[in-house]
Amino acid sequence: MKKSKSNIFLKKTHNKILSIQFSLDGFSFCVSDLFSKEISYFADYTFDETVISLEDLLEKIKSIFNEDAILHYEFNEVFVIHQNSLNTIIPNEFFDENSLNSYLEFNIKTLQTDFITFDTIASIEAKNVYIPYVNINNYLFQNFGEFEYKHHTTVLLEKLIKKNKIDEKVMFVNVFKNTFDIVVLEHKKLILSNSFAYKTKEDFIYFILFIAEQLQMNNEEFKLYFTGEITLESDLYKIAFTYIKNVFFLESSQAIFKELEAKKHSNFILLG
Repeated sequence: MKKSKSNIFLKKTHNKILSIQFSLDGFSFCVSDLFSKEISYFADYTFDETVISLEDLLEKIKSIFNEDAILHYEFNEVFVIHQNSLNTIIPNEFFDENSLNSYLEFNIKTLQTDFITFDTIASIEAKNVYIPYVNINNYLFQNFGEFEYKHHTTVLLEKLIKKNKIDEKVMFVNVFKNTFDIVVLEHKKLILSNSFAYKTKEDFIYFILFIAEQLQMNNEEFKLYFTGEITLESDLYKIAFTYIKNVFFLESSQAIFKELEAKKHSNFILLG
């Protein structure tokens, strides 16, 4: 397991928020000020291999809690982000809280024992229906008591919609180790949101070009913004730049990046 962290000492001060994000590929967290929202600490644990079960993920997280003293500080608020592809977006007009399972069963394999919940995304008048990792929630509850949690797509959409000032269709691609999210906005209107798994750069560009074609977005004209685990030198960026003319990185203005060996567009869910 590889760890990267802020090169600063975090004092045990009051008025702090702990924000946690985890997936089958890793665990990361940041500490921010309750009032200014300024981030004062960030740590990222990347697993050597993708874990194959939620039991294995729980053991990884327990190990991190055992070795990272900052996770044992007292916090005013704790916010948890579940990163997975077990979700779908439903407009409010079609949403029925009694039909959560039916929204997911056509996209993913669900079990009768699965706990299904939803986030409200007020800015687009929609719900994000998803399966959280209940065993991880239970463990975090033992450590912190009550906390708020959301799906990573909810947080991603909320941040992108708030930041986007472009009137025409624009594509955002948020990259993880084995998956990526594609979001297409037209100013504050959501046109598309979906997640894809990939193994090769060809898989990666196929989905991007397919979405662009389906939405009639001209490769010579539309703007593509990358966030997450992608760099100027990576094969993913190079192949995207081969086919799409206007490719950019959506950078964060958080001062914490002065202390990190990380690009300003990385870790967008927590630090964007």
